[in-house]
Amino acid sequence: MTVIDPALAQDMVAWRRDLHAHPEFGFEERRTAAFVAARLREFGLDVAEGIGGTGVVGTLRRGSGTRVIALRADMDALRIQEQGTHPHRSRVDGTMHACGHDGHTAMLLGAARLLATEGGFDGAVRFVFQPAEEWGRGALAMLGDGLMERFPFDEIHGLHNMPGLGIGRLETRPGPIMAAEDNFEIVLAGVGGHAARPQTGSEVLVAACATVMSLQTIVSRRLDPAEIGVVSVTELITDGTRNALPGRARILGDARSVRPEISAEIERQMRLIAEGTARAYGVTAEVGYAREFIPLLNDPALTQQALAAAADALGPHNAAVARAPMTGSEDFARFLAHVPGCFVFLGNGEESAPLHNPTFDFNDAALPFGVAYHVALVRRRLPVSS
Repeated sequence: MTVIDPALAQDMVAWRRDLHAHPEFGFEERRTAAFVAARLREFGLDVAEGIGGTGVVGTLRRGSGTRVIALRADMDALRIQEQGTHPHRSRVDGTMHACGHDGHTAMLLGAARLLATEGGFDGAVRFVFQPAEEWGRGALAMLGDGLMERFPFDEIHGLHNMPGLGIGRLETRPGPIMAAEDNFEIVLAGVGGHAARPQTGSEVLVAACATVMSLQTIVSRRLDPAEIGVVSVTELITDGTRNALPGRARILGDARSVRPEISAEIERQMRLIAEGTARAYGVTAEVGYAREFIPLLNDPALTQQALAAAADALGPHNAAVARAPMTGSEDFARFLAHVPGCFVFLGNGEESAPLHNPTFDFNDAALPFGVAYHVALVRRRLPVSS
C-alpha cells in the first residue's frame, strides 16, 4: 500500500476545506480555478487557464517518454443551501459542495505535488480541472475549446467519491458504469375555467395527472425487464389557482439508461403516452426531449489497469469490480468519446450523507487514498524503463 506524507495529507485537508467554504457554481469557478492554477505553478507544472471558460490544465513531464495520460477532477458546486455545522461550511448563500468536487480537486492537486516532487514515471501527465460537471456542460466546453488539440493525451482517468463505500475502498467495472441522462418536458394545453364549472372547458390538470401515472408504465411494462431504465417526473406546474382550473400544465423530469436504443424507446413511448392521453382528455400535448449526458463506458483493458493500480495503492482487498452500473450520470463520458479511459468510485465512508444532500461533506480521511490511486495509476501507465 502507498503511504502519503503526513505534511501533504494535512495540506490537502486545508485546501479541501478552503474550497468547501468558497463554493462556485458551474462556469463561475473563478476563485477555484485561480486557487488550482496557483498551486500547480507552485509545484512547477506548466499551467493553462480559461480552458472552456474556467477550466485549468496542468502538464508535468518526466523522462523522455512520449505517452501522455490525463487525470481529471471536477470543480463546481451545487445550488443547494448547506445545513452543515462544521467550521468550513459554505460561506456562499444557496451554494455548497454537496457532491464532493472539493475533495476531487484537492486529491488531484495532491497527486500533482507528489508526482512533481518524486517523479517515478516516464512521459507526461495532464491534470485536467473541469468546470460545470453538474449540468453536463463542462467537458463539452473544454473539448470545444480545443482541449484535445492543444493538450493531447492518449487516455484519461477520473474518480468520484461514493457514500456508503468504506474509506480506502475503490470500485469500478468495464463497459457501462454510469447512465445517460435525458431531460423531458411535456406541455399540455386546453381551456381553463371556473372550478365550479369544469364542463365548460378542457382543463389540463386531470390529463396531466393521468399522463404522470402512465409514464410509470414505460419502465414497468414497455421495456425489457433486463434493461436498465428509469423515468422520473420531478415537476408538475400549472397556471391554475385555488378556484380556477388550469389551461396549461408542464410536466418535467428525467430518464436514465445505459444504451442508446433504450433512450430512443423511452422517448418514443413517452410521445405515444402524452399524445394519446391528451387526445383522450380533449387537450393538446407537446413533448420536448433532450439528451444531456451520454452513458459512461469504461474501456475494458484500462479498467483492469485501474483495478491493478488500486490494488497496488490500496491493497488487493480494497479494489473490487462493481456489480452493476449506476443510474447516476457523469459528463466524464464526453472525454471517453475521444480517447479510452476509466472512471472509478472511491469510498467516502459507510456513514456518509448521500450526494446532493444539504448535510453532505467530503470525508477528509479519503484524501490520501485518492492521491495514492492517482499516483499508482500514473506510474503503472507510464513506467520508467529499466
